[in-house]
Amino acid sequence: MTLFPYQRLAYLYDVISNERLPQQELANRFAVSARTIRTDVILLNEILDHYHAKISYKKGVGYEIIVHDEKLYATFLQQRNQLKPLPRSGQERVLNLLITFLTQTKAIKLDDVAEEWFISRSTIQSDMVAVKEYIEKYGLSFQNRPYQGVRIIGEESSIRACLTDILWQFHTAEDNHNMQKLQQRIITDIDLNALAQLLHNQFIRFKLTLTREGDSYLCYSFAVSLARMKRGQPLLHCPTDPVNGNIIAVTAAIAEQLTEMSGISLSDAEFNYFCAQINFRSTGGSATMTIEIQQKTAALIDYLLNYINQHYHYDMRSDARLCDDLFVHISSMLARIKYHIHTTNPLLNEVKQYYPFAYDISLAAIKNTKQYQQSPLTVSLTDDEIGYLAVHIGVALERNFSVHYQRQPTILLVSELSNATLNLLEFQIKKDFPQINMTKTISCREYEQLSTIDQDFIVTTVRLSEKDKPIVKISPFPTEYQLAQLGRLVMIDRTMPYILERFFDERFFLIINEPLDKSQLFNMVTQKLSAEGFVDLTFFDRLAERESIGSTLLGENIAIPHTVGLVAKKTVVVTLLMPNGILWDKNEVANVIFLLAISKDEYEDAMGIYNLFVNFIKEKSTKRILNSQSFLEFQSIVKDSFARIA
Repeated sequence: MTLFPYQRLAYLYDVISNERLPQQELANRFAVSARTIRTDVILLNEILDHYHAKISYKKGVGYEIIVHDEKLYATFLQQRNQLKPLPRSGQERVLNLLITFLTQTKAIKLDDVAEEWFISRSTIQSDMVAVKEYIEKYGLSFQNRPYQGVRIIGEESSIRACLTDILWQFHTAEDNHNMQKLQQRIITDIDLNALAQLLHNQFIRFKLTLTREGDSYLCYSFAVSLARMKRGQPLLHCPTDPVNGNIIAVTAAIAEQLTEMSGISLSDAEFNYFCAQINFRSTGGSATMTIEIQQKTAALIDYLLNYINQHYHYDMRSDARLCDDLFVHISSMLARIKYHIHTTNPLLNEVKQYYPFAYDISLAAIKNTKQYQQSPLTVSLTDDEIGYLAVHIGVALERNFSVHYQRQPTILLVSELSNATLNLLEFQIKKDFPQINMTKTISCREYEQLSTIDQDFIVTTVRLSEKDKPIVKISPFPTEYQLAQLGRLVMIDRTMPYILERFFDERFFLIINEPLDKSQLFNMVTQKLSAEGFVDLTFFDRLAERESIGSTLLGENIAIPHTVGLVAKKTVVVTLLMPNGILWDKNEVANVIFLLAISKDEYEDAMGIYNLFVNFIKEKSTKRILNSQSFLEFQSIVKDSFARIA
C-alpha cells in the first residue's frame, strides 16, 4: 500500500518533520498556492490520524507534528524509512539515472522510471540529455531496444572509470550523506576500510609512493572493479604494455590478498588493469612508451604547433623546451586514455578564467585536430586534459612572445617581530598594496635554511643574505621612503591605456534591453561590423563555429565570444551590456559581452585585452559595468581597472 498518494505529500511531510515553516513559505517552496498547502495538510492529517499523530499550525511559528502515541507513530516512521526515496531535483534525477544505467546490464524503460518517480515522460527525456552528455565524456553511449528500453553500451573499463569518478566527486566534496547512498548502490558488499588498509600496507611494503589523492582514488577504483566482478561484469580485455617489476610485484601481492579477502581471483585482463591503475596513480609511474604512442604523440605535437602558427601566428615549432614538455605530457595523456584512466585538474577554473587566451588556443586546436580524432587510442579530450595543455602553451607564449597574464605579486615576509607588531606591519602592507599576495611569514633562521624562494620578492625587518630574489628591508613602522621602495617592485607598470583608445569604439558600445538569443545577437553584430568594414559576412559562421567548440563564458556573467583564428579586417571590441541577460549556456546567463574581432596585423597588441577581462572577473566588476549609462562612463571604469593590472 502506498503511504502517500502523490509525491508532493511525501516532500511536504519531510519538510514539516525537519523544520517549522509558515504556510506561505511552504507554498513558495513548492510553487503552489497557500490553499493547496492547506489541502495537502488535511490529506496528511487523514494519513497520520491512523498513527495517532497530527500536523498542527501554530500562529507566528508554522506547522509542526504533534504525536499522541509514540509507539504507534514509530511504526509509521518505520514504513516511511523503508520507502525508496525519490529524487526531487533535476540534479538528483540525473545522478540516479546515471547510477541506474551504469549498474544494470538490462534495458530500462523510461516510462517505468517516470511512473515510479511520479513525473512526466518529457521530464525524464530532458534529464536523459544531461545523462547522455555526461557518459559521452567516457566514450559510452545509449542503445535503444524496441519494446525493451534503453541501456548503456561501451567498454567495461569506461563504465568503471565513470562510476569511480562519480564516487570521487562526492568524496572530494565531503558529501558524506550522499556518499553513503552511492556506496550502497555502486560498491555493495565491499568493505572499503579493509580494502584501503590492504592497499596501504602493500604500498608501504613495496615502497611505492602515492599522493594522498592517488591513494584514495585507487581505493575507490578497486572497490568498483571488485563490485563489478562480483556482479558478473568482468573486464574481458586490457592492453598488456610493459610496466616495471615493482608495479607487477605489488599488484600480485594485492591480487593474492583480494582472493583471500573476497574469494575473487583476478583474470589476466583484470591483473593488467590493476597494474595500469597503480602505475599511473603512483608518483613514480610513467607512460607506457610504446612505438604507437610515441608516433601519435609526435603527430599530435606537430599538428598543435602548426595549427597555432597558422591560425594565431605564434610560431613555437622550434621551441625545444615546449616540445619536450608536450611530449612528456601528451604521451602520458594518451596512455591514460588508452587505459580509460581519468584525471581531474584542480586548477581548471583558474586556467579558464586567468589564462583565457592560452586555453582558447588549446581548445580550438584540440577540437580541430583531425589526426587526433581519427586515432584508435582516443576519445574526446576532457576539459581537465585541455586545461593541462593550456598551461604548457601559456608558459611558452609568455616565454617566447611576452604574452603576459594577470598575476598578483607574491611576497615572502621575514621577521622576528612579536605577533601584535607583525600583524600591524602586515596590515600596513596590505593597506598600501592590496594587490600583494602575502603567501608566507617566516623567521630569519627559517629563511637561511631555504635553498630557493618561490615568491616574487622578499620583505624583511632584519638584515638578510641575498638569495635568488630581490629583498626590501623595512622597519616595523615603514617610512614613506621604504614604502616607495616596496612600491617599485609591486607596482610594475603594465597599464595599457592605448588599448582602450585603439580597440574600444563608441560606435560599438551597445546597451540592449530587448530579449535576444545568441544567434540573433551574433547576426546583429556581424551586420553592424560588416557595414563599418571591420569584417565580412562569414564572420557570423566563424563565431558560431567557436561557440560550438566550447563556451566563451569566462565567469561573473562575462562572455568573450570570438572567432576561430584571426579573420577580421580591423580589430575592434564590441561591448554589449544586457541588464536582462542572455542565455549563454544551458543554465548560464551573460550580462556583459565583449565580442572580439581581431585581425592578423594587430593580434599581438590586442592580446593585452585579455588582461582587462581577467581583471574584470577578479574584481567582480559585472554590476559596476552594467551601471554604465554611456561609453564615457564605461571608459572611466576600464581606465580604473587598467590602473590596477599588475
